[in-house]
Amino acid sequence: MSDKIHHIAVQVDDIGDAVDWYTQSFDVEVSYQDESWAMLEFDNLSLALVLPGEHPGHFAVTNDHAEKYGSLTTHRDGTASVYIKDPFGNAVELIREQSA
Repeated sequence: MSDKIHHIAVQVDDIGDAVDWYTQSFDVEVSYQDESWAMLEFDNLSLALVLPGEHPGHFAVTNDHAEKYGSLTTHRDGTASVYIKDPFGNAVELIREQSA
């Protein structure tokens, strides 16, 4: 089975304003929101809204062996991840999902 894109993250200046704009502009569900980030669920992909300085703009890929790219940080939802850069300078987050 191939790795899958977990989410795309875009930087915004204000999480609340960005959530308002995206939910008014598109048919999306908010799966998580606080003052520092939010996750929006489209039918085919998740979109993370992040603050500059908190997270880079990036795309995230699920990978069963994410730890081979560096030390993983565990998140509230049970996933763990590490950020790397591709050879062209793009930020990629590798996520190891919580075991069922």
